[in-house]
Amino acid sequence: MPNLLSSWKKHSAALLAGALLLTGPLTASTAAAAAVYQEEATKAIELKLGDASISPDKLIPAAELKKLFDQSAKLAGGDATFTAAVKGATITRKDAAVMIAKGLHLSPAAEPYKDVPDKASYASSVGAVMEAKLMLGVNQSQFAPNQSLTYAGAYALAYRIYNYSMPFLLPEATIASIQQAVGQGKLTYKELVQQYLDRIEKYDDQGIKLNAILTINPKALEIAEELDKERAASGIRGPLHGIPVIVKDNYDTNDMPTTAGCLCLKDSIPSEDAEQVAKLKAAGAIILAKANLHEFAFGITTSSSLGGQTLNPYALDHYPGGSSGGTGAAIAANFGVIGMGTDTGGSIRIPSTYNSLVGIRPTIGLSSRDGIIPLALSQDVGGPMTRTVTDAAIVLDATVGYDPDDVATAASISHIPSSYTSYLDAKGLKGARIGVATELFGTTEAEQPTTEVVQAAVKDLAKLGAVTVDITIPNLKEIMAYPSLSGYEFKFQLNEYLAELGSKAPYHSLTEIIASGQFDKSMEASLKTRDARQSLNTEDYKDIVLFRTKTTKDALLKVMADNRLDAIVYPSTTQTAALIGEAQNAGGNNRLSPFSGFPAITVPAGYTAEGLGASIEFLGRDYSEPTLIKLAYSYEQGTKHRVAPVLAP
Repeated sequence: MPNLLSSWKKHSAALLAGALLLTGPLTASTAAAAAVYQEEATKAIELKLGDASISPDKLIPAAELKKLFDQSAKLAGGDATFTAAVKGATITRKDAAVMIAKGLHLSPAAEPYKDVPDKASYASSVGAVMEAKLMLGVNQSQFAPNQSLTYAGAYALAYRIYNYSMPFLLPEATIASIQQAVGQGKLTYKELVQQYLDRIEKYDDQGIKLNAILTINPKALEIAEELDKERAASGIRGPLHGIPVIVKDNYDTNDMPTTAGCLCLKDSIPSEDAEQVAKLKAAGAIILAKANLHEFAFGITTSSSLGGQTLNPYALDHYPGGSSGGTGAAIAANFGVIGMGTDTGGSIRIPSTYNSLVGIRPTIGLSSRDGIIPLALSQDVGGPMTRTVTDAAIVLDATVGYDPDDVATAASISHIPSSYTSYLDAKGLKGARIGVATELFGTTEAEQPTTEVVQAAVKDLAKLGAVTVDITIPNLKEIMAYPSLSGYEFKFQLNEYLAELGSKAPYHSLTEIIASGQFDKSMEASLKTRDARQSLNTEDYKDIVLFRTKTTKDALLKVMADNRLDAIVYPSTTQTAALIGEAQNAGGNNRLSPFSGFPAITVPAGYTAEGLGASIEFLGRDYSEPTLIKLAYSYEQGTKHRVAPVLAP
């Protein structure tokens, strides 16, 4: 069967590319759309809905199509039955559209195709299947209603019907699967929120007690109900309409406390949302909860005086990474759809690695930091932590852009595409030149498990069509010797943040917070050291800001130019999650992105023999998020390493 299926794939690929029988995105290229169609037809055969021995270009009879569609719905647990619209040896695309629309009881809808007369009896069926994304046109203006349907096309449609008929399952739900379920009437946003609240109660408050969540939005159900009404009345605002989000508790929210995990801020409710939170709300997202973090984002183990120690859902006796470890553990355990973290050194990418998530640290200046409790604004960014690259790209679309309250974002103008999702290309690695930073692969016994996983990932890049080139980053030792600027900037920027809270501020300075004693006592020495700093107007600080950034940027740009690279890859962390109580060492690879300001994306690369996550990180030039998303998506789709934690089924 493998050889037969392989032969069928090759035959159907050529056929579909020529016929342009697309069910993929309307904006897809011919090759990309044909690939989508072929992949779905192949999946139907793997589900035993099709037969690889049948020539893919053979025309399917109406009776066979009915039988195939009935089997698809039944296999998914549905009860839909289909009636052949015509009798005879062949069936056309318009006939298939009518069969699907009637069998699945789709609501009639308008269609945009020039070759479908508006008064045609089948026009509303074409519109219905288009709206349900079960059948689309051969291009943006043509549906090809009279084109005969082949077995290849029928199998692809069968797989779509199978997917459409599946009951909604909360674990590992994506933005797309949720919107499809709501559109089909299988789910409401209010029901979705309740299901997530139930999971939080079951696995965070009880049972395995992950301890990932600090605050639940008391109005989440009410907001969801309003968004249900809005969708019914006027449609959805966009893909994030009704989608529950968990944000790290250093993002300001005007309806919940923003604490940075510190007892000193437990009752602090800012008057305005952080800019990225405001944008998410405007897009229709629901801020479901605030997540625990390493207090003030100081460390990578996620422990705080307010929230205690968050656990790793893959291994409860291990750290979840940090400082965005609460967000990471929550999204990995399916407490929400998407998460928002912050990253000064590695605080999005480390917990994304340990929780088998996709994490994007964007270019400094792509997204606003306004309303995020700062650690070091010369390095701080906020970005998505999700279970898929697709969902991360959707979140990026909603959160990037110029904000007059964060002047760094002025540089993003003209660097933002119409949508990052247009770069989701499963073949994106084909022909790409990827630099492998071999010096960043650990060699010690503790580092070896991660190194082996990421070395295998590099081989997968090559299998997926990339050209991998071993590289040496100039001046790497000098770059890695520079410190983070959080030790310099934190006091001054925190004091500014507290001042902006105005009369609502529980304290007005780091000095007052230390005097209160309302913080994690293990941080006292670190807080006092930062508080003792008198000014940023010092030569050593200015030298670091100037020379560290220039040295890192120049080194990365040179090695990429010399080797004609699209991106550089390396292990996100050099070691896996440590046992709670032991020292956590993630290595220094995560410094390249914040020291240069360049973007990086981490993607699950697999698991060690202990079942602990390891990730590969893609780093590019500034504002190269579209390229990184394309490469990361191609790797993700070609490997699909993420597995949900069994401890939170």
